[in-house]
Amino acid sequence: MSEALTELAGYIEARRGDAVVSTSIAFGELTVTATLAGLSGLIDFLRADPTCAFSTLVDITAVDYPTRPERFDVVYHLLSMYRNHRVRVKVALREEDMVPSITGIHPAANWFEREVFDMFGILFSGHPDLRRILTDYGFRGFPLRKDFPTTGYTEVRYDEAQKRVVYEPVSLTQEYRQFDFMSPWEGARYVLPGDEKSKDAGAKS
Repeated sequence: MSEALTELAGYIEARRGDAVVSTSIAFGELTVTATLAGLSGLIDFLRADPTCAFSTLVDITAVDYPTRPERFDVVYHLLSMYRNHRVRVKVALREEDMVPSITGIHPAANWFEREVFDMFGILFSGHPDLRRILTDYGFRGFPLRKDFPTTGYTEVRYDEAQKRVVYEPVSLTQEYRQFDFMSPWEGARYVLPGDEKSKDAGAKS
């Protein structure tokens, strides 16, 4: 399999060198890093070329690298049932960059791109209906960005007095910030190795 993937990587680089930044093989999978400008052409080539025949779009996702100038990687997973191969195509982009939509090549990309937009805030140019798909109307922020707070920014509840759904800023009372770090084994008549507490620690607590 590794030899076949090596040949495939060389073939893709030879045919679409303008769109390919690099290729690599790890854990039995081929990854092709593409340029943003050449992404759509590369995806179309991988679908239409008979040697590749990656006719099935399995998934589109993204990875957030907050400290990197090109903050995001958008990642495409493609399957060739004809050749029994899988390929991962990824492209790096800055926060303000827009990714060309591939809905015209793979119609299944429609909801995948909407999910990436909803979770990461990445925009896809040429998408026919780019709006949130998983979060509620009026949701603030993008949940899968690494700087998104775990509590979110707002909470949603039904107000009995107003007879409607209301949005409010998240406010946690202090009691919810207290954590009990006691081992679940404490209080038992035996102590597992590593769960011992020193007498000094017990006295201080």
